[in-house]
Amino acid sequence: MTDPLDPAIDLILEAKPRVIDGFSVGRALPSAARRSVGPFVFVDHMGPAQLGAGHGLDVRPHPHINLATVTYLFEGEILHRDSLGNAQVISPGAINWMTAGRGIVHSERSPDAARIDGARMHGLQLWVALPTHAEESAPSFTHHPKSTLPELSDGGVRMRVLAGSAYGAASPVPVSSPLFYVEVELAAGARLPLPSDHEERAAYVVTGDVKCGQSTLAPRTLTVLVPGKGAELYAREPSRVMLLGGAPLDGPRYMFWNFVSSSKERIEEAARDWKAGKFPLVPGDEKEHIPLDIEPHFAQR
Repeated sequence: MTDPLDPAIDLILEAKPRVIDGFSVGRALPSAARRSVGPFVFVDHMGPAQLGAGHGLDVRPHPHINLATVTYLFEGEILHRDSLGNAQVISPGAINWMTAGRGIVHSERSPDAARIDGARMHGLQLWVALPTHAEESAPSFTHHPKSTLPELSDGGVRMRVLAGSAYGAASPVPVSSPLFYVEVELAAGARLPLPSDHEERAAYVVTGDVKCGQSTLAPRTLTVLVPGKGAELYAREPSRVMLLGGAPLDGPRYMFWNFVSSSKERIEEAARDWKAGKFPLVPGDEKEHIPLDIEPHFAQR
């Protein structure tokens, strides 16, 4: 965590290295200092990575409950399969939004064609905690190509609204609570006021050199803003920044492994069900799964 120099900044979090099923990522949320921003409870930065010839991403089938996963790529491709029977290649600029609801299983692998010369991978995966009234909703999956997402451009700033609403534009992705998720590309010298119509807000710098007031926002950092205070980004070189946030969660959330819920008991039940093989299989990817070998312990928002 970095001490901010600007009064509009609450804190700056550095993405910490993690290994997910053999693949290295940087995790900005959750952290000891901050568990969520709006409904977003998890931010993983994948890559950039160039894998060796014949190799690719292989995240075996695993379960989720009471959340939505949001996958967005800058480079590479991922083949998403889930227990509803969906099979979708995710390409750069498209959004995959998977609502786990009462339970879903999915896998994330590099397509065969991408493995020939070695898969290239760079992107983000976020988790959104569902509001309590929607936690046990029916699982669902939506895919939105790049061409369907609204784009805005002005004064060296190009933005794509990936989910929710911001800057007067709304994404077609169905969401369960007020939120925003925006990709921003800033030319050198460009400025961008951060949206003021959402209570909780953060900016994640993917690449570049960005300032907010007197604070430097380095790549692979998540800057959480003070509610109600105006803030502006300034790019000292071409930069890519992801903006996210929304309404605060409607109560505490607990996280264990791939499960997020307002109920510890619900997570314990899901863990027992996964160990007992009660979750559905993923068509086309039935032979493997990620085992769960530890008992639930909880981190709270």
